Amino acid sequence: MSVPESVITPEADKPVRVKLPRRALHGVVLLDKPLGLSSNDALQKVKRLFRAEKAGHTGTLDPLATGLLPLCLGAATKFSQVSLDSDKRYTATLRLGQTTTTGDLEGQVVTDVPVNLTREAVEAACAAFLGPIDQVPPMHSALKHEGKALYEYARQGIEIAREPRRITIHQLDILSWQNETLVIDVRCSKGTYIRTLAEDIGRHLGCGAHLTALRRTACGPVAIGQAVTLEALQAMTEAERDALICPVDVLVSDWPDVLLSHEDAGRFLSGMRRRLELPDALAMRVYGPNPTLTREQRPRIFLGSAHVTAGELIPSRLLSPAEVQSQILLP
Repeated sequence: MSVPESVITPEADKPVRVKLPRRALHGVVLLDKPLGLSSNDALQKVKRLFRAEKAGHTGTLDPLATGLLPLCLGAATKFSQVSLDSDKRYTATLRLGQTTTTGDLEGQVVTDVPVNLTREAVEAACAAFLGPIDQVPPMHSALKHEGKALYEYARQGIEIAREPRRITIHQLDILSWQNETLVIDVRCSKGTYIRTLAEDIGRHLGCGAHLTALRRTACGPVAIGQAVTLEALQAMTEAERDALICPVDVLVSDWPDVLLSHEDAGRFLSGMRRRLELPDALAMRVYGPNPTLTREQRPRIFLGSAHVTAGELIPSRLLSPAEVQSQILLP
């Protein structure tokens, strides 16, 4: 059952709108974004459902794409850039033999040729893009040129020169292939345009291709199996929705971690460096003990992130006292 942002109450035969208060929530909602909805639209819907004071997403997913969209609430927004910079995984469906003006279903068909390929040719084309490659961002993208998104120029028929960017395709597997339809599983670095990858594979095959469907299945350490649909969220009670909020540190759960003593935890939260016998590390999760621990409560509290240089634990992003306190009584 969905809880509205406001409720109508009768008063003197006249409805009165009572606005429900926002809440200071901290954590991550793993949303399975539906087709046709922009990332920001999805964010605003979820923010209203949870009545969250503060929320943000971790990088856009096109309206034509579905799948995993981590949404950060409260303190978790401090680590949204981590998710933006992390590797992603997609299931992509390509239409071989056709190219379009946009590289996907939204564009007009430019070329349409018969497809006569062998399995070996398709496998070789996919293998050609494994590893570090240079990719030219598409015109139909949100990248900025002189303050305007490239897609705005594209809609005016203006082509802007784009510099290629170095990306990495860590994995590219063929899930299925039948005539003009090729479905691939792609694990890639940040900044990868799967639409451009589809076009490049088609160009390598000599027949052209465009993207017809895209689903994000993983983002850093989190995966689509942990996600919930917007429809399911709308059907839940507020308590059921709250139970789905992942901890603030879920987006950095693949980082090495350290547990500080109560004394060191307090000093770390004040921004002080701590000298510990730890190897150098670019990023670490830092925890302190739960001061009111019972059997039902979590034994340690997430304090923030740090890096380690020459045996010193140096704070990077810290949670506020209120954000730390919000974790203490959570089961």
